[in-house]
Amino acid sequence: MRVLIVEDEPYMAEAIRDGLRLEAIAADIAGDGDTALELLNINTYDIAVLDRDIPGPSGDEIAKSIVASGSGMPVLMLTAADRLDDKASGFELGADDYLTKPFELLELVLRLRALDRRRAHNRPPVREIAGLRLDPFRREVYRDDRYIALTRKQFAVLEVLVAAEGGVVSAEELLERAWDENADPFTNAVRITVSALRKRLGEPWLIATVPGVGYRIDTTPGTGRGSGGRG
Repeated sequence: MRVLIVEDEPYMAEAIRDGLRLEAIAADIAGDGDTALELLNINTYDIAVLDRDIPGPSGDEIAKSIVASGSGMPVLMLTAADRLDDKASGFELGADDYLTKPFELLELVLRLRALDRRRAHNRPPVREIAGLRLDPFRREVYRDDRYIALTRKQFAVLEVLVAAEGGVVSAEELLERAWDENADPFTNAVRITVSALRKRLGEPWLIATVPGVGYRIDTTPGTGRGSGGRG
């Protein structure tokens, strides 16, 4: 399990990190909201532990961002705000659990393990097509057993294409499913993202462009003709 700890008190954050590592739980620290968002964009975490009162974007804003990403990452809010209405507002923001300070490290460990077990029961299936292996739960992609590092947006686009199993997906559908509701329908973001994704996946090209229609995974890359269907 890998956890992101968002806590602006250095001694507290380091104590939690060191304690979790003793329990075989990997942990990174973000001391402010901006660092938290950056780490969430770069790394894959199983759970986020958020202090609500931090510099920069607040813990509440980080929680909203995680929920909006659609990653399904559980959020545990760790804060001194212990009133019932504080807890209620935290759960309304999308928190999966709430632990007030001061607390025992063992309780945090138990709660993290419970969240991880709960998430494991809801893991989406790993999808494989044309030598490509996409794990939606771990947010990992492999091509012929070679790990491919993707941005969140590239992963989101690839996830939609892989789910289509070789079928054509229009640019409009990609924009609707991989971008938020405020995306400009006239933007060229889809074309740019698909182009970058195609290069990340390498040759022979896996993503075929169907002129005037959209994009699809070429199930027989390198032959110059895709089947357009399963397999």
